[in-house]
Amino acid sequence: MKPAPAAEKLFFGAALFSASISLFILLFMVVLGLPLFKDGFFLRLFTDPWRPDHGLYGISAMIAGTLGVSFLALVLALPLSLGCAILISIIRPPVFGRLLEKTVQFMTGIPTVVLGFVGVFLLVPFIREQFGHGSGRCLLTAALVLAVLIAPTMILFFCDSFSRIPASWLRAADALGCTPMEKFRHVILPNSLQGLAGGTILAMGRAVGDTMIALMLAGNAVAAPHALLDPARTLTAHIALVVAADFDSLEFKIIFACGLLLYAITLAMTLLIRGLDRGNGGRTW
Repeated sequence: MKPAPAAEKLFFGAALFSASISLFILLFMVVLGLPLFKDGFFLRLFTDPWRPDHGLYGISAMIAGTLGVSFLALVLALPLSLGCAILISIIRPPVFGRLLEKTVQFMTGIPTVVLGFVGVFLLVPFIREQFGHGSGRCLLTAALVLAVLIAPTMILFFCDSFSRIPASWLRAADALGCTPMEKFRHVILPNSLQGLAGGTILAMGRAVGDTMIALMLAGNAVAAPHALLDPARTLTAHIALVVAADFDSLEFKIIFACGLLLYAITLAMTLLIRGLDRGNGGRTW
């Protein structure tokens, strides 16, 4: 049913307002970050270390920390999320399946700071005692908790992708005597790849943009991590730690370069999802 003209105008106004706010934020970061583009200084951000007392303001270590924590969290969360989605949508045990689905839906609303506190008091001591190295605040600890954060988003998106498979295809598989896992492997999975990719990209975007978990658990060392137990600092955590600096200092202006980089990463992921959707004829399966 076509929406009423008033509702249509309301939705259009809301979309236009949201787009305007996003554009304003981008312009705000560009204007305040303009001094960084002078005399090739912007390129030095990707090569120099972070040593403000020596006039060096490179953010390459934070970029490495962001990618390391996010990709490790994605690697940990992907098989768990896919397994839960299969259990909820394909195997569907009558009681446990519904309970698991409600639990996953509830987990999407848990604040990240709560997960951070759980990680500080439970996971950090465990990692420290099990490996006997460092403080326990490291790349592995942050990635484990971040995987718990992004897994519900992936699970619900995967379940939605599975539910969009035409029922006639599933009935045909049942008529051929396929087991639930054979039906998943031969019918559902090949036709859900776009949806799985979209959910994975969205989860990656949320992992890259998270602040509290990385700030509380990654260790915040200004050095690129080379092992799972090395501390790391992400771009979002760096912004949170530097934001209290003098407004006129170059150190403060660097956070706008971090913001622009995060904005570019988010834009690239959004365009990738749009490209996948367009390449699949607008379907999510």
